Amino acid sequence: MEQAAVGHQLFYDPILSGNQNISCAHCHHPDFGTSDGLSLGIGEGGQGLGPDRTPGTGADRIRKRIPRNSPGLWNLGAKEIHTVFHDGRLSISDVYGNGFNSPAQEWLPEGLNSLLAAQALFPLTSQFEMAGNVAENEVTGAVHDRIDKGWPILAKRVRTDPLYGPAIVAAFDEVETTEDITITQVANALAAFMAIEWRSTDSPFDHYLAGDTNALSSEQLDGMKLFYGKARCSTCHAGPLMSDQKFHALGLPPFGPGRTRQWDPFVRDVGRMGESNRLEDAYRFRTPMLRNVALTAPYGHNGAFPDLESVIRHHLNPRASLDKWSPEMAALPEVQWLQKTDLLVWEDRYEMERQREKNDIVPIQLTDLEIQNLIAFLRSLTGISVGSLKFGVPKEFIP
Repeated sequence: MEQAAVGHQLFYDPILSGNQNISCAHCHHPDFGTSDGLSLGIGEGGQGLGPDRTPGTGADRIRKRIPRNSPGLWNLGAKEIHTVFHDGRLSISDVYGNGFNSPAQEWLPEGLNSLLAAQALFPLTSQFEMAGNVAENEVTGAVHDRIDKGWPILAKRVRTDPLYGPAIVAAFDEVETTEDITITQVANALAAFMAIEWRSTDSPFDHYLAGDTNALSSEQLDGMKLFYGKARCSTCHAGPLMSDQKFHALGLPPFGPGRTRQWDPFVRDVGRMGESNRLEDAYRFRTPMLRNVALTAPYGHNGAFPDLESVIRHHLNPRASLDKWSPEMAALPEVQWLQKTDLLVWEDRYEMERQREKNDIVPIQLTDLEIQNLIAFLRSLTGISVGSLKFGVPKEFIP
């Protein structure tokens, strides 16, 4: 619990960003289901919180939208999880001899105690998320040289802080003095906090599974039958995590800057293929877990759909949904200097056709009533205690 207490403070503190102007909580806030309420986030350089966040002004304004939707953090401490991020670029593996297959490869720091701890490190190195633009600060300059070069700079900030230094020494047995503190303790503390704070296993559905036959309404029970039956949702959203942790192409409407690879000739996001370099993985994205899904709108790897009904209807017939989609459905605050690139991918008919053709879902038909019952079931996945967090938002947090 001492480690989690340190992680709690760090999560809401901009000390871990290059320019010390954004914290983890700006993109993962409990008021927005541990996400940010936006389709594509406004990261380093922005101002404010959630859907009201603005892109900043002058030289500090954002240079790019965050290419993908900010995922919720519920139950990421579960030991069954072996792969994270929309494209699965971080997973449990010994390919580099350190327990993880990650963008840091063999340069990942030693001593990370979980996948969640490893995950916590990568937003810190991302230019548009937390690191800042090249030449703005020493962290992003170091990361530009090599991904692991920025972490020691951040660790020094933390260990020389008069509050964090002694608190970490007290919380971690392997640390005897503040000089021993590395980014490993920072990551492990963040992971300890997130694993405790965002653990959610007390939804009406969980109570039903535990034997309380009155926990679900008749509509939710009908929705559950659809979910595990006719609607085929459980084909991918299976098991205790409600995710197969695999990758599927859903034909979601593309927009934004894309998560382009080095040799991509145009704006696009090829999903899992960006990590695996296998053509068969093109446009496939990781199946999200569904606990508290009603709290984490908008939906999809890029937040293309504003509510549960629209994303369910998309799953029923992705191609028809793609043809009907309009940019107004996306939660994209106006950024005048980026507007021209927001929908640039739609001007490339070959790329759009490739994305339309890659679809792993067989269309099915549901009635309006069945869709409403499915929505009712998904709402039964919301934890009863989500509004009573163990730590909560610190009074010192500044949006």
